[in-house]
Amino acid sequence: MSGSAKKTTERQAIMKAMATPPKGGYFVWNGTDEDDRPATEEDLNAALETAAKRRGRPAGSGTKEQVALRLDREVVAAFRASGPGWQTRMNDVLSEWAKAHPAR
Repeated sequence: MSGSAKKTTERQAIMKAMATPPKGGYFVWNGTDEDDRPATEEDLNAALETAAKRRGRPAGSGTKEQVALRLDREVVAAFRASGPGWQTRMNDVLSEWAKAHPAR
């Protein structure tokens, strides 16, 4: 059986099963356990909005500029060895230097 024929057969079986309700009827929340509460349309929409906001890169500040910069390996290794956030610390050091040495 080809893959598409198998998928069609499975889909037909699922659709047939969904057409007739289960013996005990559809799930009805008893109001005691919040984990069992079905999601409302508002809950689902809020979850979709939240998921959509988390995708991709975080929005930048708009104040930074990406440049290609060649540095000595020892300098980069020293900053990297200081742990996460090393690029921000490097930017802070350069900012302090620029303030102490204003352009003429």
